Amino acid sequence: MKFLYLLLGAAIAFGQQTPPATDPVVLTLGTEKITKSQFELILSGLPEQQRAQASTPAGRRRLAEQLVELKLLAQDARQRKLDQTPRAQTLLALQADQVLANLAYTDLGNNNKPDEAAERAYYNEHKQEWEEVTARHILIRMKGSPVPLRPEQKELTDAEALAKATELRAKIIAGADFAAVAKSDSDDTGNAQAGGDLGAFGKGRMVPAFEQAAFALEVGKISEPVKTQFGYHLIRVDAHATKSFEDVKADIAAKMKPEMAQKALAALKEKSPAVYDETFFGKEPDPKADPKAAPKP
Repeated sequence: MKFLYLLLGAAIAFGQQTPPATDPVVLTLGTEKITKSQFELILSGLPEQQRAQASTPAGRRRLAEQLVELKLLAQDARQRKLDQTPRAQTLLALQADQVLANLAYTDLGNNNKPDEAAERAYYNEHKQEWEEVTARHILIRMKGSPVPLRPEQKELTDAEALAKATELRAKIIAGADFAAVAKSDSDDTGNAQAGGDLGAFGKGRMVPAFEQAAFALEVGKISEPVKTQFGYHLIRVDAHATKSFEDVKADIAAKMKPEMAQKALAALKEKSPAVYDETFFGKEPDPKADPKAAPKP
């Protein structure tokens, strides 16, 4: 329940207003009401793992039950005036600052747009992110593969699957048509009838072993059998390409938002420099003496 205490403090303020008819109440606790849009706002502030858990009604129910516990404890704290203690006041003020700081950081990233020169520099430094290959593959599944057996197909051991993949590779090297072999022998029924065609894909789309082999392969060459959890793959790359700057300009602007927010934050620090009590915090580390000790922005 700890993540709720850290992330759902703003939800405590929900309640007393009459929600519009277009925004139904989904949770009622005494006089407090939380609408569908408010609950979805809470979800949007959770880490990805918790958001995934709340993708089903049962998951949302568990989250709502945790939220009820949070609100009941908060109500009890107010009734016992715990919110008026110095400790509570300090923590509540810090929590409010954290919420506002997160909003400001996001806003700085959204509103400080990089110029085209900065975008092109980013593109050149990260060009590999927009590399893609167009490829085909043949899959030979082995025992334990999550790929289902085809009708009347024999279950192959790892060694048997490797031997079959090696045999098919030799057949293709000798002149057999890759697409025809994929249609007759590939266990990836999703694209076997298309000759094993995977289309174009970038990095991060395939499992690591498959991706590494595909991006390292020369156009027109047939890979050695590549093992993944699905089985043994034969891969043929038909094209290597890199998307142009114009094609990915919108993606670059989105990827640069954290960088632009950091630059804006650095400007704020320069405008309002902090003064640290060195007897309490110690002296600022010298980056030249120990680069790892340099303060992070």
